[in-house]
Amino acid sequence: MTTMSRRRPKEKKKANAEDEVSRNTGQTPNEKCPAMTFDEYQCSGNVEIDFPGLCALLDMKDLPAVSTKQPASSTTESEGGVTEESESQIDAVSSWSKPCLQVELENEDPISAKSLKVSGWKVDESTARVLQKMLPSLNKLQSLHFWQAGLTDQMIISLANTISLCSNLRLTHLSLRNNQIGDEGARLIGSALSTLSSANKSLLSLNLAFNSIGDAGAEYIAQGLRLNCALLILSLSNNQIGDAGAAHLAAILGEFALTHEEVVERRKLLLERTQSLSTRVDSNPSPASQLPSVPSSTSLSVSKGEGRGKKNIMCKEPLKKEEKPPAKSNKKSNLCDKSNTSITEQVEAVEIVNPLLDQSVQRRDGELILPGNATLTSLNLAGNRITEKPLPLFLKSVEMQGDEGGLLRLCLQRNRFPPDCEIYVKIKELMALRDPLNKNTEPTEEEGQGA
Repeated sequence: MTTMSRRRPKEKKKANAEDEVSRNTGQTPNEKCPAMTFDEYQCSGNVEIDFPGLCALLDMKDLPAVSTKQPASSTTESEGGVTEESESQIDAVSSWSKPCLQVELENEDPISAKSLKVSGWKVDESTARVLQKMLPSLNKLQSLHFWQAGLTDQMIISLANTISLCSNLRLTHLSLRNNQIGDEGARLIGSALSTLSSANKSLLSLNLAFNSIGDAGAEYIAQGLRLNCALLILSLSNNQIGDAGAAHLAAILGEFALTHEEVVERRKLLLERTQSLSTRVDSNPSPASQLPSVPSSTSLSVSKGEGRGKKNIMCKEPLKKEEKPPAKSNKKSNLCDKSNTSITEQVEAVEIVNPLLDQSVQRRDGELILPGNATLTSLNLAGNRITEKPLPLFLKSVEMQGDEGGLLRLCLQRNRFPPDCEIYVKIKELMALRDPLNKNTEPTEEEGQGA
């Protein structure tokens, strides 16, 4: 009786899968589905059905299984005292230790996949093609992980192109740890973070540790960070970054001059905004007393008077005119509040402001100076090829950021300078004061071992 009761959840799960196939094809499970090609296949969003179905159409053999993790709240009691959740977890424990496509659901709905993870098995071109075909149907997907999946630069290019075309995808976490990503892959990733005309507004965490990114790749990533005001956490640990690449990353943390192309784009944006405001006023006339006050430089950031002597955090919404700024509180509590901000609030905070329109842009010596990226809170460069040479740049940029925003964690361990290097010690002391948890910023076991 006990054996029978344990089988029933699996039989029920199988029946549900057959029902899903029936809904997608319009046929009953006993009817033979018409032949279709890979391109004709319509993904349902159910990874357990779509992944093997697409692989079969490509005649792929020896495929990893799909292992689905149910949400904790989906526990339902079955006969014999065994829950469906416990049954699925028993299967998951044994299968997640083997090569498999790991899926985590947001709720009980099988099409609510919020996380996909490929761990410890090589993704070939056919498998990559299947995953790219599935992505547009996964409109709940937030997290994508590839660990030791053998991703090449070309695969990264195809993956990034697919993600960019999926307007419904809002990835917040992307981990490409321990693959074969080089400078060309880093170039595309940098472009995905931001360009003159666009910037990613949803990705909060990016892990590129244990790859083959060198100085050129680090420069591409730094270029992408210039106008990105969403990314909070970046790991480039255990790559091949030297002094030149580290210098580019340090430079975007502090003040930097806009390029000619960026200046031209800024003028274009300012003109478009002025025309938009003018059109809005003309189409909706109202008494002068009801018109909103619009600063001449930008209506989306803190005024110059407030910005003097303080670090203006890019992409944060301004204080309303009638609101008074909050009293300055203890530094550590401010950092803790920042670290505890929900993902939703972080994403909403970056929806409207382009850094090129930041009002704290200053004109100095014939150049326009931007305050720098003050959104990034964690940068891991441990285990690279950095010497003492770029350390003064990091120290200067971190000191320039002040208390209003910027890095809370900077990892530079296991590089090519002695641990007792004077400037490195100063950087560690400064970052220890900023750490909201006031703990040592040594790399985690995961970062150290490449797990």
